[in-house]
Amino acid sequence: MKRLTKKQMRIFAVGQLGWSTLSGIISAWFVTFYLPTQVDIENGAIQYIVPGLVIGGFLTVLGLITALSRIFDAITDPWIASLSDRSKNPRGRRIPFMQYAAIPLSLVTVLLFCAPVNMISGWNIAWISVFIVLFYLFMTMYCTPYNALISEFGKTQDDRMYISTAISLTFFGGTMLAYTPFVFAGMLRGSVGFAWSYRICFIVLAIISCICMLIPTFCLKEKEFVDTKPSNVNMLKSLSATFKNKSFRTFAGSDIMYWVGLTLFQTGLPFFVKVSMKLDESFTMYFLGGMTVLSACFYPFVSKLVKKFGKKKLVIIGFLGLALAYVIAGLIGVIGTTVIPGVVYGVAICVIAAFPMALLGIIPQSIVADVAEADGIETGENREGMFFAARTFAMKFGQSIAMLVFTSLAIIGTTQNTNSNDITASVTGMILVGFVAVAFCVLGAIILGFYNEKKIMDTIEKKKSK
Repeated sequence: MKRLTKKQMRIFAVGQLGWSTLSGIISAWFVTFYLPTQVDIENGAIQYIVPGLVIGGFLTVLGLITALSRIFDAITDPWIASLSDRSKNPRGRRIPFMQYAAIPLSLVTVLLFCAPVNMISGWNIAWISVFIVLFYLFMTMYCTPYNALISEFGKTQDDRMYISTAISLTFFGGTMLAYTPFVFAGMLRGSVGFAWSYRICFIVLAIISCICMLIPTFCLKEKEFVDTKPSNVNMLKSLSATFKNKSFRTFAGSDIMYWVGLTLFQTGLPFFVKVSMKLDESFTMYFLGGMTVLSACFYPFVSKLVKKFGKKKLVIIGFLGLALAYVIAGLIGVIGTTVIPGVVYGVAICVIAAFPMALLGIIPQSIVADVAEADGIETGENREGMFFAARTFAMKFGQSIAMLVFTSLAIIGTTQNTNSNDITASVTGMILVGFVAVAFCVLGAIILGFYNEKKIMDTIEKKKSK
């Protein structure tokens, strides 16, 4: 079998630039577009669905739709993984799924923001419910096979680290692209109105994303690089076998803690800026952009560090480094901004978090690939898709826990207006968010301490030595 060249690995990474842009659009704009603030309404935004905490006094209509769609998403992850693992398509087990999903995923992303009635209406609720489900279905159909190829294309540890580094960079690039409507929508608003100023941006980004997602499916012929037999195990047995793997269970437990801690911080960043640092909301972009660029500067060194120290130790260092950044975030409300200006806190958090973000952005994907390969050697079943689907499930589970924790903690010490779309965070609440994020990161490091990296790597090396 051929081995991917560095150029071909970069071509593969372009696919992640595409899907991460679409994912970023949903993360950054879904709630903002459909639950506009009073200021947005004054600028021409339309309320398409009932606002406020109207479901049981603690959940919005949009929150309920999102929760139900994520449950559906969790079910489709192992289903798509199993279909991909068992595929006998002559073009390969992964590429055909990605190719079929790219155009529908791009189209559905745009249609999600095109509710049919320009006022509060049940038709809009139905429209959003259908298209958010379709979005997660096609996203899973592309991402699960794509992630499985990390293990199959990465024939050596150096290849896996290079691929993981490349896709981590394109992931950040896609995320940053998703934030560009902050700039361009304002330029268009006077000509096309509030809703279409965003829709035009989303259409342009969706076209770019679609092209990016299709590039690796046409430029890389899977069968030239991968020679694995389709799995004969059905979905439930495959999922069960995946979680019976002790090494994977340990990693997944640690990974859940990471995603809880990370999501708490990412969700809370605008509130740390506005409430704790007492800065304008625009500083959120400055801090996020600065941290991303600085983190990318560390990427070339990660592979070298892995060779010297191993993956497990570096991920634990990443956990503890993030915990330190979260300690500073929590202390802002304790110390205040009188003695230390808010911007100093922000810069300190970005500088401290940059290196841990580089470690945690690259290495975990490679660890999953290692565990999947070792499991395949021991069991004779090639279930890479299911391992990465299970990791995705751990990510989504952690993110869901974080959202519940954040919305509960952030409002402690203040009065929540149930008729408002905005979470009214308090300084006390943000202190708690910061230190709870610290606790999850430390717990993640402790759990990962039980991961037997030596056993996994020995299994892989024994196969190569035969």
